[in-house]
Amino acid sequence: MEARLDTFANPVATTFLKHLIAAGRSLGDSPLSPTVRELVEVRASQINGCGFCVDMHTKEAERAGETATRLHLVAVWREATVFTDAERAALDLAEHGTRTADGAGVPDAVWAEAAKHFDEDALAALVGAVSVINAFNRLNVITRQPAGGYRPGMFG
Repeated sequence: MEARLDTFANPVATTFLKHLIAAGRSLGDSPLSPTVRELVEVRASQINGCGFCVDMHTKEAERAGETATRLHLVAVWREATVFTDAERAALDLAEHGTRTADGAGVPDAVWAEAAKHFDEDALAALVGAVSVINAFNRLNVITRQPAGGYRPGMFG
């Protein structure tokens, strides 16, 4: 597959990407754990069919110490026994926040469950992470960015 647009060479796309990357990096100092963030980014990317982001975030999660078993089971997290209650709440919020066209957004029960496990700052970071990864997914799906060539740490 060949990309429709070279987002790293086009000046408009590059400027947009800089801001989107900065938005994602702003969450790095939040209380949301990197593990939860990577799991959420992988799951949203799976739902959106973004191969580039699935490739990137599974590799970054592995680099951060995530196990292959857990990464393989993200797509079926509801049936898997390897996730904590907090991770499950985050994945549920990520799914509902990603599948907004499938229903009425994020149900109160899903939000309440996430709020049991994350304080307000971590919730804000979780919402930010879901929002940013969905923006990246859409950009990459629309422009058909190919998957498989990402190297951990490639973007800093």
